[in-house]
Amino acid sequence: MPNTLAGWLTYLESLHPKTIALGLERVAQVKQRLNLQPDFPIIVVGGTNGKGSVCAMLESILHAAGYRVGCYTSPHLLDYNERVRIGKQQASDAELCASFAQIEQVRGDIPLTYFEFGTLAAMQCFISHKVDVAILEVGLGGRLDAVNVFDADCSVVTSVDIDHTDYLGDTREEIAFEKAGIFRSGHVAICADSDVPQALRKHAQEVGAPLWCIGSEFGFHLPSPAGGGGTEGEGRGGETHVVSISKTLSPTPLPPAGEGLSGGQWNFYSKVGTRNSLPFPALRGEFQLYNASATLAALDAMKEKLPVNMQSVRRGLVEVQLAGRFQFVPGRPQLILDVAHNPHAALSLAHNLANLPPAKTFAVFSMLKDKDIAGVVRAMDAQINVWLVAGIDAPRGATTSELAQVLENEGVRGEVKPFVSIAHALNEASIRAGENDRIAAFGSFYTVAEVMQVRGMRNN
Repeated sequence: MPNTLAGWLTYLESLHPKTIALGLERVAQVKQRLNLQPDFPIIVVGGTNGKGSVCAMLESILHAAGYRVGCYTSPHLLDYNERVRIGKQQASDAELCASFAQIEQVRGDIPLTYFEFGTLAAMQCFISHKVDVAILEVGLGGRLDAVNVFDADCSVVTSVDIDHTDYLGDTREEIAFEKAGIFRSGHVAICADSDVPQALRKHAQEVGAPLWCIGSEFGFHLPSPAGGGGTEGEGRGGETHVVSISKTLSPTPLPPAGEGLSGGQWNFYSKVGTRNSLPFPALRGEFQLYNASATLAALDAMKEKLPVNMQSVRRGLVEVQLAGRFQFVPGRPQLILDVAHNPHAALSLAHNLANLPPAKTFAVFSMLKDKDIAGVVRAMDAQINVWLVAGIDAPRGATTSELAQVLENEGVRGEVKPFVSIAHALNEASIRAGENDRIAAFGSFYTVAEVMQVRGMRNN
């Protein structure tokens, strides 16, 4: 067996003929052989976009409240260890290797994918560290995702939009059905998408999961300049916000990260009660309030098992970190990193860029070929002055010429220039951009990861 983490990861990639093989039967068999029986609460987070943000906020707030938190997310940017965290610290190479070795010993002739191996290893680490709570991010869909082999005490669906159609279906309702598969009987399910698919409602009713939806069972509002702030979601003295980001949005000024809208505060309400005068999350972007609201709704649903006071909520919101989600890199010209890899996420990024002071924007752009490249380009077109495009050196990566062809077909208004690599595109952007201009690197985790590597950044 391999004796290094790099060796193990190479080995895991070779084990299954498919990178993605949905289904719970194989992973459930190995889980049983490992006797993985967590005795702590589990929060499962799914959705098209926003999963990583909700996981990060849950982790930050629960950590601030003094809980030992296990958090499993994917994919990683620079190091595999990013996927498995205990107490906000990445799991070591040694303990990941030990978990992989134990799984390998018991699986016999049962084939497991890279992600399935990783999911079981993460839970092994959480059990061995005796965490107080585990947060599990769905890898793909929900119903047949390896994470779903563990029962959720609370489940969250952040948003539902068209993505991964080869696996989840071609319509929003079909995709919603797959994502609703993480719901469990008698346990609250959270939906932070203001346009709740009927399939989500139907599945929650069929399995007996109480469904809390943004705008009804929970939500947020911003205090008006005159004061007040409203109670119980009525918006008295304030404005209740429930907006679908698939719609056209008019730009509104956003504060710097860590500072709130409307003077630095926002208010949250749910069936349980209200939490007022909250700081804006340290994660940038107005839509983080939807993610933050889903986070607080999940905590309200879990308040008997995981009580959290206001001080911990405020601290967790201010201290939360998540690389590659509208992330600002210090320096000039301004560099913004965003993994936005589908039209839904690109619309959010475009809206966030529109909220910033006007500036010439250079795009360092690359995507995977099985994504909706044209949809992302259309979403971002109005915000980009110069497109610096490069292919991704991976089996699913689009080539430079493929990306350039899409940009030409879409008739983008900005200049288009091809490059042999993301590093070369970034270098050109750094040379051409003035101090008051900005560079937006987006389109894939691969894009952001390579930019971070070039810049010598770490994701700790």
